[in-house]
Amino acid sequence: MSTLTIDTLKYTFSGHDSFQCRQLWLKKGFDYIQEKRSFNDESAVVELGVGKNMVSAIRYWMKAFNIIDSKDNLTFFGTKLFDEKTGYDPYLEDEASIWLLHYQLVKTELASIYTIIFNEFRKEKIFFTKETFLNYLKRIQDSNTGLSFNENTVAKDFAVFVNMYKNDSENNDVEDSFSGILSEIGLLKAIGKGKDEQFQIENNERDSLPEAIVLFSILDNPNYGNSISLNSLEFDANSPGSIFALNRSGLMNKISSIVSENKSITFTDHAGIKELQFKNKPNAYSILDKYYGQ
Repeated sequence: MSTLTIDTLKYTFSGHDSFQCRQLWLKKGFDYIQEKRSFNDESAVVELGVGKNMVSAIRYWMKAFNIIDSKDNLTFFGTKLFDEKTGYDPYLEDEASIWLLHYQLVKTELASIYTIIFNEFRKEKIFFTKETFLNYLKRIQDSNTGLSFNENTVAKDFAVFVNMYKNDSENNDVEDSFSGILSEIGLLKAIGKGKDEQFQIENNERDSLPEAIVLFSILDNPNYGNSISLNSLEFDANSPGSIFALNRSGLMNKISSIVSENKSITFTDHAGIKELQFKNKPNAYSILDKYYGQ
């Protein structure tokens, strides 16, 4: 099982000014940058139609979701998804696009809490709270003296994490909804209320997750070669099992669909060694091109 360490993560628990990414922010930000504008412009508040702190939050989330790079340039992924004329799904009408964004958020590793929770923490704590997450980080800190964090900052980050995934079904206003951009894919379950509220990210079959998104995540992972063990696909950091919270049955269902639709991909089981194998590894984006009909 692959484990994330202080060496592979740059821990960041701030940058969003306590604003979760709203439904239309990434598209707004994409269009703004595509028009050769800068988030530092005084007119950004007017052009984006949000407050000054929200401008900073939009910029942060665009980096966290891999829509822009560290120099505020549009990424290949960002253009493929959001371009008005050639983009896969500029207004995020297909749930597959939300799964794609979730994948990017975790694997980009800019917003550390998402990488930590999906790859490691949730596997140790089936039910968790802000306090148990803080205690988990303190334990990491004890064995990694290079890690330092402010508890209040992490607490706010945890609240943003919850708001990103928690489904606020009572608010129907798309733009001003309290729900974050990832609320509709049902990854986070809240149990109890008030002081007794706990959270769970349960491994299940993820029927709403298209196998094309799973295959893309496998092909996009630089750590995977032409033969990948089932255990690696289920448990490794940034594996489909970890990022999408798939159980063994769900992962096998996705693999079966992938193999049946791609002649160059096979799944073998010899002497108990289960592997996904690529005869000719396709380009990751060719899978998305086909899914979105391009």
